Amino acid sequence: MQIDPRGPRFGAAITTVVLALVLVTGSAWLLALQAIVFVLGALDSSPYGYLFRRFVRPRLGPPGELEDAAPPRFAQGVGIIFAVTGLIGFAIGITPLALGATAAALLAAFLNAAFGFCLGCEMYLIIRRLQPGRTT
Repeated sequence: MQIDPRGPRFGAAITTVVLALVLVTGSAWLLALQAIVFVLGALDSSPYGYLFRRFVRPRLGPPGELEDAAPPRFAQGVGIIFAVTGLIGFAIGITPLALGATAAALLAAFLNAAFGFCLGCEMYLIIRRLQPGRTT
């Protein structure tokens, strides 16, 4: 499946705002909502992707190129891990764990939103290259 690369970047911008709000407010509920968004994104049903396709993409020109959907889906899975780690930190009262995991996810989202650099996508590509029998 090929996607418009501007969609994940748009989603990363929203994610950046949400995770920054989690850090400012310490809201485990808001982090839980973002975790659900990560799960939906990993399943190709991101509400942020829907907003992009419905309201933003029609106002833009066509993308210069399309990209494989697998790396951004993997990145959403990495986001799930950090969000769940943060939720565990909140649940067991280890605030530094909660805020640290949230901050790590925020950094990754910000890098994608601001610079188009997707850490999870890069991890996906490295893992693929390291698999036995892979030439690409």
